[in-house]
Amino acid sequence: MNKKTVKDVDVAGKRVLVRADFNVPLDESGEITDDTRIRAALPTIEYLRDKGARVILCSHLGRPKGKPIDELRLTPVAKRLSQLLQMKVTKTDDCVGSQVESVVAKMKPGDVVLLENLRFHAEETANDPDFARQLASLADVYVNDAFGTAHRAHASTAGVAEFLPAVAGFLMERELAFLGKALADPARPFVALLGGAKVSDKIGVIENLLPKVDKLIVGGGMANTFLKAQGHDVAESLVEDDKLDLAKELLERAGSKLLLPTDVVVADAFAVDARHKTVSVDSVPAGWRILDIGPDSVETFKKVLMTAKTVVWNGPMGVFEFEPFAKGTVAIAQVLAEIDATTIIGGGDSAAAVQQAGLSGAMTHISTGGGASLEFLEGKALPGVEALQDKA
Repeated sequence: MNKKTVKDVDVAGKRVLVRADFNVPLDESGEITDDTRIRAALPTIEYLRDKGARVILCSHLGRPKGKPIDELRLTPVAKRLSQLLQMKVTKTDDCVGSQVESVVAKMKPGDVVLLENLRFHAEETANDPDFARQLASLADVYVNDAFGTAHRAHASTAGVAEFLPAVAGFLMERELAFLGKALADPARPFVALLGGAKVSDKIGVIENLLPKVDKLIVGGGMANTFLKAQGHDVAESLVEDDKLDLAKELLERAGSKLLLPTDVVVADAFAVDARHKTVSVDSVPAGWRILDIGPDSVETFKKVLMTAKTVVWNGPMGVFEFEPFAKGTVAIAQVLAEIDATTIIGGGDSAAAVQQAGLSGAMTHISTGGGASLEFLEGKALPGVEALQDKA
């Protein structure tokens, strides 16, 4: 990674604005149900405190669409941060304005302040320069540690960097190091494993990865379009008919590089309690739909994965939210947990599936950004990364 990090700047006594990703899930009572994203930010926060910085944290939570919503205040995050850091984290009532400036002015080295939800202001997502300037005026240095929002050109991810020296936090550095090496210089064989519902969501990823990988495994709903393009009758399965020609072209271009399911789990309805059975891809019954890969597919994919030295996985193999159709996804996660390879999980549903299977600790790297990791794998420039200073 050629971007400067917190280690490349002097932060002693400085006010440091840290863009974190505290977009955590909350239950109906407003309690945090998963604090993974908060914990992921701790190394950067603790480093800055150890160096005597005044740490000003900012984040969004949910989609308030430019106006304050009490249920989306960052109060639960401040409470959890206080527990994890074993210190009082002060939360402001807004993210800009006189009250915020007053709180920041009173900060001492090692103090931590959390600003209120950035997206309570429509100017945040609009990347309004005046709003970015107000945020920047609170600090001397800017640190982006929110890889999950790095694909958005917002005021707090890109705009602020116009007014302050901008560097990466440790989480951002780790994300770029693992994903960057996978694309630029992977240990081989390099296998990409793509799932999820639609081919259209992953066209850019397939196009970018095909020349780079040794094998490309496709499962999930997106495999149905490829199977139909091969001439299989997939009955009522989710298919993007407008992408059939593209699927044919990709199959032709990929040749033996691309692997598809050989057997599938089908159901007579899209429901957790639907009747289901395992059939060959040649034998999907009329009126039924494919909702998971079958055991033969798992074994076929396993043989390839066992030889891999680098694996990137983005997207589940089936409707893993429904227990009867989660077996293929869980089985693949178990294979990745066992192999001697660098295993990179591309955030979003893939990360959720690995966590659901209790195998997070067995993976080399689990990305904190679903959309960001997807765009990175497509080869797109991420505005939140581009805005950071380059190393000399």
